[in-house]
Amino acid sequence: MLEVEDLSVAYRGRIALDHVTLNVRPGEMVAVLGANGAGKSTLLRAVSGLADAHTGDVRHRGETITSMRPHRIVRRGVAHVPSGRRLFVDQTVEANLLIGAHGRPRSAARHSLDGVYERLPVLQQRRDDLAGSLSGGQQQLVAVARGLMSEPDVLLLDEPSFGLAPTLAERIIADLAVIASAGTAVLLVEQAAELALEFSSRAYVLQNGRIALQGVAGELSGHPEFTAAYMGLATTQEPPAPPHRLTATNHP
Repeated sequence: MLEVEDLSVAYRGRIALDHVTLNVRPGEMVAVLGANGAGKSTLLRAVSGLADAHTGDVRHRGETITSMRPHRIVRRGVAHVPSGRRLFVDQTVEANLLIGAHGRPRSAARHSLDGVYERLPVLQQRRDDLAGSLSGGQQQLVAVARGLMSEPDVLLLDEPSFGLAPTLAERIIADLAVIASAGTAVLLVEQAAELALEFSSRAYVLQNGRIALQGVAGELSGHPEFTAAYMGLATTQEPPAPPHRLTATNHP
């Protein structure tokens, strides 16, 4: 569904993403973990066309999208939910959701809205309320649902649990796992590593812009190399080693 191959991104001469290869298949949620500055957000921005790739390739359903404009990538079925929610707090929940269907026919937007309300009934209950009056968890649900309004088959999420209480964060990540199980390919960037690993199928750990570790999510947290890779403890003085694969069931 989504394939990233040998992808590199540079900002002002500094390598932010260095030859990253990963994939996400329909029906699974894949976590991308790492310390601050590891390149996680840059990865999502490059996939969604918001950051230019220096080298490498991004493919969606087998077609290269690396050089496509962001709006074309959205229309193909790849939706990016950035960190920070970015809602219009003085507009209603429904108005915020409809922004996610911008450019689609009214009938299609209404169909998407009905689907979102069926999937997340709490938003239907709050549809006429101002987004700014919602709790932090509900606002994050609106941000996720706005991404779903384009009916994507790939959903990219950047730190959806940021700033939420642990119980709310768990609810959000669990909802995303349900969305994935219904057939959407979900690529989840998260700082709450253990929570992401609990609900994800597979995971990649970025360190200094490179994949340092990858494998089945349930096996990563207990791996002796996980803490060092996740916290970015390894030295940057030497070239990073090739990524460690935990099991033969892993995919590149």
